Amino acid sequence: MGGLAQSLAGACRDLGVTIRTDAAVRSIDVADGSVRGVTLESGESLSAPVVASTVDAHLTFEVLTAPEHLPEEFRRAIARIDYASASAKINVALSEPPRFECLPEPGVGPHHHGTIHIGESLDTIERAYDDAKYGRPSGTPILEITMPTSVDRTLAPDGQHLLGMFVQFAPYRLADGQSWDAIKESFADRCIEVLAEYAPNVPRAILHRQVLSPLDLERTFGLTGGNIMQGAMHPHQLFVMRPTLGWADHRTPIRGLYLGGAAAHPGGGVMGSCGRNAARAILADR
Repeated sequence: MGGLAQSLAGACRDLGVTIRTDAAVRSIDVADGSVRGVTLESGESLSAPVVASTVDAHLTFEVLTAPEHLPEEFRRAIARIDYASASAKINVALSEPPRFECLPEPGVGPHHHGTIHIGESLDTIERAYDDAKYGRPSGTPILEITMPTSVDRTLAPDGQHLLGMFVQFAPYRLADGQSWDAIKESFADRCIEVLAEYAPNVPRAILHRQVLSPLDLERTFGLTGGNIMQGAMHPHQLFVMRPTLGWADHRTPIRGLYLGGAAAHPGGGVMGSCGRNAARAILADR
């Protein structure tokens, strides 16, 4: 993932683009129905005839844009977008790779190179989702695991590895007054227990771990509701209805403001299509 981002950044710099990071945006500036640039949290204003937003529709239109610049019907449609998500992320540093009982040989094997799914059956998935429907983290969570050091040894010291677990199901809204800040570590413990049923060496191999609850995903990365797709990928929020009906061409009611992230068509996934589509719309309009 990082390599892709760095390659894109390098291509931009070759074209003379200035890239600034750690420069949070306070507002999208609009006058006479057209975008005028952005104002940063530092108070600095950057003028531009075109602004392409790759944060979600909630942040773009309900946080960064003043409501008087948007039609009421459009604002109501944006407010109805469903950000329901039930996922968490756990990153783990290991002293050795997982040694699965079915393939117990030490070291990195071919099975470590792909995505590993822990979930016995469709019934297991259904039961795991039942918990989330009622505001509880899954008692038997479904794990989607990758080990990036299996293909890039520069990411960790010799002999050590990084393991990422995308966890289903972890509802953003919890029942019974629970908070993610209070329960996320115990939920991570349960996720490790589930993995240990298949790879018993993992608990003792853990050197460090990072637990990102849905709330952490929202606070840290600006993902509303912790939704990594910038809006639920339900049929009524796809194709001509993404982000909302009538505005699926990456343009917005504000001239010069475009939506280019996963909130736009065709949605979430590492494919670059949303940004490419937005770029084509920008070039066509100019």
